[in-house]
Amino acid sequence: MNLRFYPKPALRFLSAILGLLLLLPACSVVERAGMAVLYRQAALPEPQSAKNLAYGPEAGQKLNLFLPALETKSGWPVVLFVHGGSWVSGDRDLTVGGADVYGNIGRYLASQGIGAAIISYRLQPQATWQEQVADVARAAGWIHRHLAARGGDPDRIFFMGHSAGAQLAAFTALNRPALQKAGVPAHAVRGVIAVSGAGMDLGDARTYALGHDPAYYRSLVDPKGQNPQWARDASVTSFIRKTSPPFLVLYGASEEKPMIRQSVRLHEALGEQGIFSKILAIPRQGHSLMVLALSRPDKMAGPATVDFIRRFSPPAGRPPASY
Repeated sequence: MNLRFYPKPALRFLSAILGLLLLLPACSVVERAGMAVLYRQAALPEPQSAKNLAYGPEAGQKLNLFLPALETKSGWPVVLFVHGGSWVSGDRDLTVGGADVYGNIGRYLASQGIGAAIISYRLQPQATWQEQVADVARAAGWIHRHLAARGGDPDRIFFMGHSAGAQLAAFTALNRPALQKAGVPAHAVRGVIAVSGAGMDLGDARTYALGHDPAYYRSLVDPKGQNPQWARDASVTSFIRKTSPPFLVLYGASEEKPMIRQSVRLHEALGEQGIFSKILAIPRQGHSLMVLALSRPDKMAGPATVDFIRRFSPPAGRPPASY
């Protein structure tokens, strides 16, 4: 069934259903019906995946790895994908109606010759947002140490995430001290794919005027109310430098206005520093539907991601292709 022929109210309804499903652990007839319309499983032979690999000692510090086919030329790039969930929920193994939503992204990328590590991380309030960033960096360090043995290039890492995961992925990719502590050299970070990101610029007054509540973000970033600079310190835009990696910024054209504003604001801030940034509004996709669009070759988001990675991950000594 092609969503192009759905009226807008129906698309909003499906998006709302998936948004609820992403927060519910149980399955139902409604879940299965919704996924039948929206989900398309990417094919990948079982031997090309490895599950529950620990990148740290804590229970939440694990990842699932998806690898290109053995006949693929060695030295392929890898994506580190960070799930969303408002910083307080979510998991790399999320299933809805029997479909593993994030695992499908990994399978799709691997089928395109790109490795993928779908990670879990410690959640708030058990962990602080700084510890969540440290988890993402630690996962990147694990990838950098172990990728070559599996056929990948440890110096061709892309950070990618959805919603809160986009904030964590982008923040970590720009955080030199965190990456250095995890053993990831700056040159290994080839790019960032920020999908429907939240919290990119926590000081943006327009985002709050459009409907988001700054008190919610402060409760996550500065729960004790002791840091007057909380918005600056936790914003991705605060860490953009002229040496930052290129970005692909994706958002659903049907998302709520504050969310769209955050993607646009990130794109603007990158441009202000002269960093390459391509921004795409994905037609007929809401905030939650974007997760499924990332693993479908017939949707704009998936192919755009693959194209971005291929263009900005040439082997050492070769410049990236024009974009």
